[in-house]
Amino acid sequence: MNDEKPIIKFEKEGNIMKKWICLILSCVLMLGLAACGNNGGSDSAKESTPAQSTEGQKAETEAAASSETKAETKEAASEQETEGSVPATEETTQSDTLVVVFSATGTTKGVADKIASITGADLYEITAAQPYTSEDLNYHDSSSRSTKEQNDKNARPEIGSADIDLKGYKTIYIGFPIWWGEEPRIMDTFVESHSFDGITVIPFCTSASSGIGRSGPNMEALAKSGNWLNGKRFGGNVSEDELRTWIDGLK
Repeated sequence: MNDEKPIIKFEKEGNIMKKWICLILSCVLMLGLAACGNNGGSDSAKESTPAQSTEGQKAETEAAASSETKAETKEAASEQETEGSVPATEETTQSDTLVVVFSATGTTKGVADKIASITGADLYEITAAQPYTSEDLNYHDSSSRSTKEQNDKNARPEIGSADIDLKGYKTIYIGFPIWWGEEPRIMDTFVESHSFDGITVIPFCTSASSGIGRSGPNMEALAKSGNWLNGKRFGGNVSEDELRTWIDGLK
């Protein structure tokens, strides 16, 4: 009986050792699994980072390309607009021929329009600062405005239209109606206010029956400058062919 006790003790100690070995192996196994898990997470993180970076770079590249395309489109549109636009400071080309006209009723203006069309001339209309009424033009009334002006050689009615610079013109057709056998006094106001140096001046007039009379020489004496040609009288319904024949005969 004494021989069996040591055997029992040995078996107990053996079981205790086995338990410790199992515990140690379990710990080692758990540590190994944990290490594998950490490595897998690290690798996953390493694999996802380049993908995210590539997508970011792609987005930035697309944004940069879009911005550059917009800039090029805007630049091209700006160039087209510049090429197709007319500078604001560009001046209208001036003809070397001018038609000056005073027309209280519009009859002489119609003739002036035709002359300007035939010659390609610029057109300037003289208007009175105080417009003429039908009563003002009543030549049967000795007290009407026009009658008083025509009876006064020194009358100078004020011009209401903007002034014009005659510089650059070589030929000027100057038209007016005949009032009491002569040019209206407002025409005297105009010719005295301008220099006609180096300009050929061609008077023309309209009337029901009266000729141009001394209107041309009167204005030439007041202007004191310019090369004045003999003028001509026309009816209000004169044709362009008749005017063209007259103009061609002046050359």
